[in-house]
Amino acid sequence: MANRFSRSKGPSQRQLRAGELIRHALVELLQRESFREPALEGVSVTVSEVRVSPDLKQATAYAAPLGGARQAEVIDALNRVAPYLRGLLGKKIEMKFTPALAFKSDDTFAEAQKIDALLARPDVARDLDDD
Repeated sequence: MANRFSRSKGPSQRQLRAGELIRHALVELLQRESFREPALEGVSVTVSEVRVSPDLKQATAYAAPLGGARQAEVIDALNRVAPYLRGLLGKKIEMKFTPALAFKSDDTFAEAQKIDALLARPDVARDLDDD
């Protein structure tokens, strides 16, 4: 029988709930707000995941511009406007502390495309069809 006080290796339910709350609020803010940052003008940004630290004071948002163009430039711009976004986020969500935001590049779409390309190769498709 597992000890009820043992720590699991993954994020807690509280962290997961806070991450989703922040993600939804960030998506809404990025859609509606205009920024003085030239790299963000006319760019739609997808926030795929937000991971929150155990104390809920730090949040890492994984984001990517739609289409993947100028990804590094957009992530740098998001990190520059992160303090401003944090202020807006504090008004939008109900948490004791508004976490400090850090943006990282979301590479899951590129990885999925690589896997699709691998599976579409004739030699791999032939091996898969043998089953």
